[in-house]
Amino acid sequence: MMPIPTGHAPRSGGRLAAVGTGLAALAVPLWAVGMTRWQPLTEPVGPWSERLPEASTYWARDLRFLALMAVASGLVLAGAGRRSWLVPAVLLGGGALAADVAVDRADPTGPGATVSLVAAGWLAVGVTVLLAVRRDGATRADGPHRRAAGTGPGDTSGAAVVAGSDRTASAAGPLRTGGRDRAVLAGVAAVAAVLALTAVLTRSPTGREPALDPAALVTALLLLAVTVAGAVAAAPARGRRRLAAAAGLAVAGGVGLPLVRLVGPPARPVPAALLGAVLLLGVTLLTRPALPARRYPVLVPVALLAPLALWHVALLVSVALSPGAALTALAGNSPVGGGDPDVLPSLAGLFAGLGTALVLARTAGVPGRPGHRPGPSAGGSARPASAERRYP
Repeated sequence: MMPIPTGHAPRSGGRLAAVGTGLAALAVPLWAVGMTRWQPLTEPVGPWSERLPEASTYWARDLRFLALMAVASGLVLAGAGRRSWLVPAVLLGGGALAADVAVDRADPTGPGATVSLVAAGWLAVGVTVLLAVRRDGATRADGPHRRAAGTGPGDTSGAAVVAGSDRTASAAGPLRTGGRDRAVLAGVAAVAAVLALTAVLTRSPTGREPALDPAALVTALLLLAVTVAGAVAAAPARGRRRLAAAAGLAVAGGVGLPLVRLVGPPARPVPAALLGAVLLLGVTLLTRPALPARRYPVLVPVALLAPLALWHVALLVSVALSPGAALTALAGNSPVGGGDPDVLPSLAGLFAGLGTALVLARTAGVPGRPGHRPGPSAGGSARPASAERRYP
């Protein structure tokens, strides 16, 4: 295999950048429609309205926040998980959440406002991409040198992974393969899977708003696309079996998310937990080489119980801290009354997703780290990372 020229990523990196940027761009109109079309449907009319806000009244806000998280996740995916893209993407996500509150306070409505918000969002995404590309070029100015895991500045026993030898593993195993941080990409896939479940679990006080089901499903399906793309990007090799598994993951999510939505709100957590286990197990199997059989008895319960348990814990923390009430006040909306909490399921979903990704990494191992790559031969020499291709 020909070496990669210094300062250049693999050819597949261009496709990954296009997919990630495209998903981020698709999330922007979803956010804009949520602001100009769905948000006004949730707000009581007039300061003396008899329809006082209750818990989950501002469901449109949660779906907008999930769309903004999809924007940030798409940009992390576009940068193959590298730090030069990760930092600008996270900063954009935080700035976008603050901007959302300010725009919500202005109460924009109508097609003109939607177009303006889409243009502003795409401009922000474009600026972030340019900033990330410049950071990427600066950090790779001397070539994409990556020190193998476990080697120090003065350690000459571990092989330093450079551009042409990026696919050669040291005895410890490199974290990055082909310019990609597989651990970050696998984490993005797991977080997006939990956020997709959060979107499909979004509810309102009545559950009968005509726009709620379509809005929740579209948001969930977009996050499912981020999940599948992140899992494929984090895969150690691209074989027919892995591509078939990715297609199966997409089909399972594409069918399962609408089915969960068809169930009544009180009964949704059980099918959502089952679907979450399928998605997370699919992500785990796609992003790791073949796992030892002894890990599955632990991995399956973790994938089944961890997302929902962490989500409920995060909701309880949200009730205690009440960040939703502060955001409602900053946005100039009527406070939730009747003793109901103003919770933020979207924020709870983010923390649950991050926690689930960490638990899965602890249970199944971190992609690209020691223990996930065939070990050195008996003679102590390192085996090529391409040896992973012999694994399913």
